[in-house]
Amino acid sequence: QVQLVESGGGNVQAGGSLRLSCAASGNIFSITVMAWYRQAPGKQRELVARLTSGGATNYADSVKGRFTISRDNAKNTVYLQMNSLKPEDTADYYCNHFEGRTGRHYWGQGTQVTVSS
Repeated sequence: QVQLVESGGGNVQAGGSLRLSCAASGNIFSITVMAWYRQAPGKQRELVARLTSGGATNYADSVKGRFTISRDNAKNTVYLQMNSLKPEDTADYYCNHFEGRTGRHYWGQGTQVTVSS
């Protein structure tokens, strides 16, 4: 079992920055992919950024060059640094950890990000 707790959401004006954090606990040694997803009102949940245990990263086209996913192994925490925020980035953001051995996904409770114009 893996438990994920997100923090760092809030309200920000367009052009501003926020950093989301996802603290993991439990059997994290089996995690192979860490990611951030988001879901805007009335829309499907979408992948924002992912980071493999080997250090490879992928980003949605809409956030490339503005968002950065990273991790602090000592703190068992994954971050999403969000710069140059736009109103269309407004959504609930969810941390996800994927356990390759079992194919199981773990989700955090979500943190809300609101970007005003």
